[in-house]
Amino acid sequence: MNELLQSPPIFAALGLLSAVAVLLLWLATGAGRRERRLLERFNEALDRNALDHHREILRDLHAGLDRQTDRIGEHARADREALQSGLAAASMQLSRSIETLTQGVEGQLRTLSGQVNTRLDEGLRKTGETFASVMARLATIDEAQKRIDGLGASVVSLQELLGDKRSRGAFGEVQLEALVRNALPPDVCAFQASLPNGTRVDCLLELPPPTGRVAIDAKFPLENYRRMFDDALSQSERKAALTAFRADVRRHVDAIADKYILPGVTADGAVMFLPAEAVFAELHGSHPEVVAYAQSRRVWIVSPTTLMAVLNTARAVLKDVETRRHIHVIQSELAKLAQDFQRFEARMGALARHIEQAGKDVAEVHISSRKISARFQRIEAVRPDGRGEEGGALEMSAGAVDAPEAD
Repeated sequence: MNELLQSPPIFAALGLLSAVAVLLLWLATGAGRRERRLLERFNEALDRNALDHHREILRDLHAGLDRQTDRIGEHARADREALQSGLAAASMQLSRSIETLTQGVEGQLRTLSGQVNTRLDEGLRKTGETFASVMARLATIDEAQKRIDGLGASVVSLQELLGDKRSRGAFGEVQLEALVRNALPPDVCAFQASLPNGTRVDCLLELPPPTGRVAIDAKFPLENYRRMFDDALSQSERKAALTAFRADVRRHVDAIADKYILPGVTADGAVMFLPAEAVFAELHGSHPEVVAYAQSRRVWIVSPTTLMAVLNTARAVLKDVETRRHIHVIQSELAKLAQDFQRFEARMGALARHIEQAGKDVAEVHISSRKISARFQRIEAVRPDGRGEEGGALEMSAGAVDAPEAD
């Protein structure tokens, strides 16, 4: 192998190959540099072209932007002018509307103010009237309060009066006398009348038979009645007062029956007058056995209210008796009245006949008046030549007019 390498031809070939390789290497290296330079130049050319294109595009873009900006500015100016004109018109319309509204509100306020003033005046007037009425009522209330105070004093005096048995009897007698005198005539009642047994009755009624003379007693037991409702007493004391009250009433009933029911002198019954409605209600509401006992003794217990019913019944009886007593006078007067009515009827018939005859006479007079008027008309219608205006019509009607009136 070394011998081959050391031979001249081979050596020359190797040298040539080396030279070719170096040449190729140089050519390759130069071609790379040229290629790089060409690429650089191409890139530079591309960059210059792209930059120019970009600049052209930017110039076009700037020009377009300027034109768009101008158009936008013009549109903005137009919109601003339209907006300003619209705002001005709206402002004017708003001003007119506000002015109209203000005028309407002012008118309504004036009307409302007038109504408010009117109502205030009316309210003040009514308030004044109400105040005056209230003051008048207050004055009335003050007067009523004074009267109530006086009534309270009177009630206290009445309680003091009713606390004494003698004063209580006098009070009952006065009330009984007032009721009887208001209901009956004075000739049928007597007060403090004496009876044959020597007793004196508070009131004696003279009623027609078969009732006769009715005695009324005006005294009543009240001491134990007041103790029954005295809260200061114990329950046992009030029960004892209740028992004593029933016993008092029974004793009083017995006393009335014994003193005032006299056979042949007075009626078979007498009346016990209780001036207090409360005592009467207590007896009939809570003590019916006492009322039954009084009825068994022919003693009738009455209050001012029930006594008025009894007196009204007595007055009706008296009126009926008086009517029956004068019945013959009434019958005589009725007979005379019947005769007078018969005469009146006869005279009324005669007057009717006269009126009827007068009507006939008036009718006949009216016929005569028509005939006389017709004669005057015929006379006025006659001409100087002796004929009427209508020729034979005058002679045709003459027979009817000239006919004498029948008497």
